This record gives sequence, C-alpha cells and structure tokens, in this order.
Amino acid sequence: MRAITGRVTRGLNIGSEVEAADNSGARIVRIVSVKGGRGRKGRQIPVKVADWVKVSVRKGDPKMKGEVFDAVVIRQKKPWARPNGERVCFTDNAVALLKDDKGNPKGTQIKGPVAREIQERWKEVSKLAASVY
Repeated sequence: MRAITGRVTRGLNIGSEVEAADNSGARIVRIVSVKGGRGRKGRQIPVKVADWVKVSVRKGDPKMKGEVFDAVVIRQKKPWARPNGERVCFTDNAVALLKDDKGNPKGTQIKGPVAREIQERWKEVSKLAASVY
C-alpha cells in the first residue's frame, strides 16, 4: 500500500455503517476492522479516506448479506486539509468493495466522486469513478 500526500483527518470508526458506492450488490456495509492499521493496545483504530478496511454487508443483495469483504474508503464527511491549503469534505461516507488483495474492485462502476487520495493509492478503483475531487 502506497503512502498518500498530506495527512487526512480520521473521520470514521469501527462499527460505522456506510454506503457501498459501487454496483457490487451491497448497499449498506458496516466497518469491521482496519487492514494494516497499527494502534495503541485497547484502543480502536479510526478510519480515514484511502484506508483498506474489512466490511460486513448489512443491506443489499440477499446472497451477500452478512458476508465479509475487503473495501476502500472513498469518501468521508469529516473535512480534511490538503498540503496546498484547500479543505475537502463530501456529503456522505462511502466505500468501494474489493475482490482481491491486489486492489481490484468488485464492481464495474462507482457512483459519485472519489477523493484524489484514492487515485494516488488505489489506481484501479479511481479508474471506475465518474469524477475525482
């Protein structure tokens, strides 16, 4: 996993229910854990844009309900500052599901914009997005 420029404010917690912004069949998913995250013992690791997370499907295709997938956080409501001074935030929290560890997305298109930090770290996911902000 490559580094991203700047420091993104962590805006989500483990247990947060977010929207699945791709056409994989899931609609609402719950963040279960952060892959590759390091934290203090006994403390939950917060999640930010471009983080690799494990999610459990809560609503959507009945065959997918309850299954656990890897995903990437592509949007968050909590504003963060970029190194050039601009502040960025979105109207919702969203993830894109992944089908393998290499970062290939499960769906074939992503609804809505994605953050530029996604383009730096997850090129395959950002290619499916309609726009990058």
